[in-house]
Parts: sequence; structure tokens; C-alpha cells
Amino acid sequence: MSGSLVAFYALSALTVAGALLTVTRRNPLIGALWLIATFFALAGLYALLEAHFLAAIQILVYAGAIMVLFVFVIMMLDRPELEEIGLLRAPGTKLVGLAAVGVLAWRLAAAVGRAGDPAPAKEGFGTVRAIGNLLLHEYIFPFEAVSIVLLVAVVGAVVIARLTSSES
Repeated sequence: MSGSLVAFYALSALTVAGALLTVTRRNPLIGALWLIATFFALAGLYALLEAHFLAAIQILVYAGAIMVLFVFVIMMLDRPELEEIGLLRAPGTKLVGLAAVGVLAWRLAAAVGRAGDPAPAKEGFGTVRAIGNLLLHEYIFPFEAVSIVLLVAVVGAVVIARLTSSES
């Protein structure tokens, strides 16, 4: 096995494990820290694909700026943990979660079974010009929609935090 294949499997395992730990932690701050680890592993995968600009942006924008925003909102809301609210005690919650993990494992096994030798990357893949053309020409609407969704989420968190603090 080559070193790049070992690095790919290690980073892939870290990405999947970090994502699972992100959604299974009861403390949202710990989940956010696992999300940062997931973002770093994903940046490593981008670097293996020789998309170094994407890897740098993944670390700067997502693991840096967006996660600072998430952690700020989590700490500002200071909500009780899920178990205190009672969401994990619903009768079908564990059954739905188990079914989702089963479907994920089945899809992952099917994808690994179909995997072959990766196709070589196109000329200019991952460059600033290629990403700029994609974001500002082909995918401008989704790009702007995501920024609006993030803005609405932050404004909503601030409103909820103010309502919660005024009730106390």
C-alpha cells in the first residue's frame, strides 16, 4: 500500500468518525469541537487531491471563521443539554437513529464496493481561477443562498438569546 492510500484511509476514517462524534455528543460545544476536527481531516483529503487552495480555504473559512461563529452562538444561547429537554427519551428516537446508521452503512459499503482507481484530476482542478469560475458563474445562486441561510441563523440565535435573557 502506498503512503497516499494510507493517508487517504486515515483521513477518511477521521472524517467519518468526527462527523459521527459531532452529531452524537450531548454537549453542543463538544460537538462543535469534533466538527472542527472533521473540517481539518476534510482539508487533508483536499490536499491529497492536490486541491491545495480548497484545503487552505477549508481551514481558514470553515475550521476558522465559521466555527468561531458557531461556538459564539452556542455559548451565547447557553441552552440546556438534550437529555434535560427530554428529546432523547422519545420512544422512536433510537429506532430512527439505528435505521439511519444502517442505511449509511449500507450506502458506504456499496460505494466502497464500486470504488476503483481514481480518475486523474482535470487540468487546473482546485486552482483559484477554477473555483472562482464555479462559484461566481455556475453556482452563484447556491453560494449566495448559503450566505443568507448563515446570516438568518445568526440573527435567529441572537433573537432567541435576547428573548431567553429577558425572561430570566
